[in-house]
Amino acid sequence: MRESLWIVDAFAHETLLFAGVGLLLGGIDDLLIDLVYIVRRILYGRRPRLTLSTLEPPHTVGRIAVFVAAWDEVAVIGGMLSAAVERYEHDDYRIYVGLYPNDRATIDAAAAVAERDPRIRLVIGPRDGPTTKADCLNTLWKALRRDDARDDARTKAIVLHDAEDVVHAQELRVFDSLIDRYEVVQLPVLPLVNYGSRLVSGHYADEFAESNVTLSQLRRLVAAVYVLYSRYAYGRIR
Repeated sequence: MRESLWIVDAFAHETLLFAGVGLLLGGIDDLLIDLVYIVRRILYGRRPRLTLSTLEPPHTVGRIAVFVAAWDEVAVIGGMLSAAVERYEHDDYRIYVGLYPNDRATIDAAAAVAERDPRIRLVIGPRDGPTTKADCLNTLWKALRRDDARDDARTKAIVLHDAEDVVHAQELRVFDSLIDRYEVVQLPVLPLVNYGSRLVSGHYADEFAESNVTLSQLRRLVAAVYVLYSRYAYGRIR
């Protein structure tokens, strides 16, 4: 009996030790992110904040491409594309939607919007899905290069969006201005609150917003979704 209790006690001890090490490593990771945020706030926090009214007009002209990889996104892709073309306030952009030949439902949902607006370009890849997101984005990159060669044009920059994103009307204007100074630009992502469930939705919205604002300082160094690449930068990393 004592031997059995010893085994249980030893197992519990090792399990708690393993969990403690995991929590420690996770805490160190969070601490490093917080330190990066604090340091950048100290170094750059006193700079005047950019607003739409203080943005410089773009120095170079060119089309902005928006890449959206879509596998099994029938529930959201139509609404996302409709909102984008209704909201975007920019004179020259094109939305490239990456699709898969074995995902007919998503193709039909995207096509229903694309047939009403020539700025939406559907690109069906050569392989059945799902594949990696990188593979889908590479297919869109090849389509963009073909379009530029056909139109004798050069796309200025590329925005990455997810199929469930709700775009901001002025984001392309912000991107168009800043890409003249930076090879990579990222905007913060803010949550939408479900007012029918404020207790749960509000809690997660606050947590998401705080995390995103903190992580945005780190993501400026590594890039992520809702990010803009200059054509040169995207061509190097694809």
